[in-house]
Amino acid sequence: MIPYLLNVCALLLLTVLQGLDADIFGELLSYIYSGTLHVSLDKVQHLYQAADLLQLDYVRDTCISYMAMNLERSTCVDMYKFADVFSVDILLRRCVEWIDINFTEFSFSEEFCSLSVNQLTEIISHDELDVKEETTVWEAVVRWVQHSKEDRLHHLPSILPHIRFNLLTSDDTAAILEHPVVREDPGSSEVIRNLVQNRNSNLKPRLGLTMEMALLYNRERSNELLFMNPQEGKYISCSYRPDDIPDSTAMTVTNDNSIYIMETKELEEDNQLSLFKYNHAKNIWESESMSSVFRGSKYSFQSYNKPLVEVNGILYYIVGVRDMYMLQMNKYNRHTNQWQECAELELDGMPHSSDCAILSCGPHLYFLTKEELHCYDPREDTWSRRTAPLVSYTYKVHTAIAMGTELFYTDKSFTMVYDTESDCWQKLQGWEYPDESVPDFGLMFFALENQLHVLLNYNNATYVYDRSADAWRDMKATLPNKSYVTYGCNYPVARITVPYLKGE
Repeated sequence: MIPYLLNVCALLLLTVLQGLDADIFGELLSYIYSGTLHVSLDKVQHLYQAADLLQLDYVRDTCISYMAMNLERSTCVDMYKFADVFSVDILLRRCVEWIDINFTEFSFSEEFCSLSVNQLTEIISHDELDVKEETTVWEAVVRWVQHSKEDRLHHLPSILPHIRFNLLTSDDTAAILEHPVVREDPGSSEVIRNLVQNRNSNLKPRLGLTMEMALLYNRERSNELLFMNPQEGKYISCSYRPDDIPDSTAMTVTNDNSIYIMETKELEEDNQLSLFKYNHAKNIWESESMSSVFRGSKYSFQSYNKPLVEVNGILYYIVGVRDMYMLQMNKYNRHTNQWQECAELELDGMPHSSDCAILSCGPHLYFLTKEELHCYDPREDTWSRRTAPLVSYTYKVHTAIAMGTELFYTDKSFTMVYDTESDCWQKLQGWEYPDESVPDFGLMFFALENQLHVLLNYNNATYVYDRSADAWRDMKATLPNKSYVTYGCNYPVARITVPYLKGE
């Protein structure tokens, strides 16, 4: 029986190997005997196929890494097609990322014109395309069609719905309707008119049309918001009618770039909460049909700062501290419109809200005070104690923010960082405080484009942190001469479509 099985295995192996090029077979033998693998662009795909058939995991993984490292305009489409056919998800994602980032340049290449209609529509459907104008996508489609017009013109009506006409001006649309490729195809004009008439405002702007911006309230006028990106020199103030913007108790930005404001209305005995969501396309705040939750007198929290954070689509709200030591948090599911109580956290002492912060970082929440750090696991509805911060450096805990897998808080002489994966604290450099005679400099701390920023309210000085040099740099920013503030313990940053702010 055993010899028979060995013969069957040998026959199967021979069947596999017969399809291999002699050079590929030689590379695999060399690897098996020496452990050395030589990879090049002309043979990497064949090596991957052979390694996949023979279950040589190291060779297969090495081939994937090699292809990913050699992505460029001349190789991207070939690797994209290869990854699609062989379901190499890691490589496919890298190819898609490369195409999204380099779409404008890539769309002029022969490789772009070699895409199939399905591959083209898949690519131009991406939110992440880094294009400054939607006309760039339309012009790319025209080049693709004209590359082989007789074979491709009939595909145009099926491609057009993937162009975001809600991001085009009326002049752009009129020009497209008059374009020769549209006039040559009888069905295209009708498709465009239907798309314009039934404009889908829910289609997101392309990534290239958006900019990461911090959101700040004008301290003197609570109905005015400043959208700012100091790195790009962008400072856009938007004033809303008092009835069109809620009185903020807390603001938060979710993983899907939704911006929410929690409003508290003080009633005779309790407080009623309302939730509002920012409509990016219309630059307005819309009320969410949220079931009310009330904060009774049994809870206390010593400030107007009421933290609101999100993990995996669920909003978490600090209700208050009960009996001096029990932190109460509720969670809200937007899809079911239901509030639920979470497990209470027993604290060592009663924190003032200026001495604490709650942060969303990865799949967990973190509650930080001067003396304590606790981690909340939403899946288990449990709290666990983590390594406490360094007590002698815990002055501005309420400034804490999350970036990547780390938590940060800062003061003029130091910045503290906590690694959530290693459960360790580290002290970093502080920023220069220009005027020691000012006791309250109104510190605002936020992460913008993966860099730490500090804004001093008293003079609008803005600093950015260079981690490689462990140094802060004055950005010489030119903010409007106003005083700004945020509500809640988090400093909201979101991707904003700048033309929408300007009413374009």
